[in-house]
Amino acid sequence: MAVQYDLEGQKRAYAKWAPIYDKVYVKLLADAQRKAAAAAAACGPDILEVGVGTGLVLPYYPAGTRVTGIDLSFHMLQKAVEKKVERGLSQVGLLAAMDACNLGFADHSFNAITVPFVITLVPDPEGALDEMYRVLKPGGEIIVASKLGADEGPAMQIEQVLAPLVKKVGWSIAFKASRLRNWAAKYPDMAVVEISPVFPIGFFKLVRMKKAAA
Repeated sequence: MAVQYDLEGQKRAYAKWAPIYDKVYVKLLADAQRKAAAAAAACGPDILEVGVGTGLVLPYYPAGTRVTGIDLSFHMLQKAVEKKVERGLSQVGLLAAMDACNLGFADHSFNAITVPFVITLVPDPEGALDEMYRVLKPGGEIIVASKLGADEGPAMQIEQVLAPLVKKVGWSIAFKASRLRNWAAKYPDMAVVEISPVFPIGFFKLVRMKKAAA
């Protein structure tokens, strides 16, 4: 069955969030964003951020990197452009409106791809990851920061109890870390090299998936 996209509906939702997004999430997500940017920079200079939003992660990329950011929402991107200009973020290059499932870049364009808190919102996560794989250079990494549900054990039981509360703030435990492992397993040259908790401890996770060097 083909995936049904409501891109216009998503754009309208993001337009409403754009003015207040930073105030809500700037401190809550900072640890994960900082670690995602550092992991990406360790892979090489050319970095793609999928779901750049208002540009909260952009200041964490070090000088010497070359960061491209894409997002579905023009309203979010306007905030990201403002950050780039106001803070003099010379490491940030192109900021463009683009669908994660249809990336307008050549094969093997980036050393690393960061996906901060957006993979669970994409209508076709595996399709988006396929596109990221295509534009990722050999030896590079896809780095996902997100709320990922536990697959088993006490953590899963606690999350199930908290599920109704979590749902009220727009998060879900339905997207499991195993979904990323299963995606990576279909590519012989992709491997999950890290799944680690980031602040708040255990609630958000950082996942690094590495493409083998040529």
